[in-house]
Amino acid sequence: MAEIKLILLDFDGTLVDTREANALAYIATLREAGIEIAKEEYLSKYFGVRCMEFLRMVGITNPDTIQYLRRRKVELYPEFFDTIKLNEPLWQWSQMMRRLGAQVWIVSTGHIDNITNVLRYLHLDGCVDGILSGDDVSRPKPYADCFIKAMEITGVSPQESIIFEDSEVGLEAARRSGAPYVAINMDDVLLKK
Repeated sequence: MAEIKLILLDFDGTLVDTREANALAYIATLREAGIEIAKEEYLSKYFGVRCMEFLRMVGITNPDTIQYLRRRKVELYPEFFDTIKLNEPLWQWSQMMRRLGAQVWIVSTGHIDNITNVLRYLHLDGCVDGILSGDDVSRPKPYADCFIKAMEITGVSPQESIIFEDSEVGLEAARRSGAPYVAINMDDVLLKK
């Protein structure tokens, strides 16, 4: 195996357990728009879906309303940060690899403001070499565009990279990228604490 020069971390559900915070922020946002959704429904059907796509799936089609609700969710999200949990083993390993010379990037379909706000809350801002969000590529996972773009920016080959992912679409994108990848199950990580 080639030397690992680039570590690509999915964010929500891989590096950080944001399921509860995302669910509660979306529930509050949709409630303001007159739409009720249960936490269990959000977690089982929509967690990991891009915001705009999620809003369309629950019946919101007006582009102005979608943009407003997207911004509103970002505003409400920090109110629920006390439910967020860091994947400590993955974070510690990636930081050790960073000290040894590897680059660590977050590659997520999430909104950049959500990612940077969570990193700031956890006092981890400045501890990664780059972030690619859902706004940085035109095709979301399961397309490999986000991973390939990070490799191109850093000049690192798929064989010198490793990807950590949790969702089916993310794992498919990782497979398509040609890089080795690891499937993360946050429930298993949190049970070991």
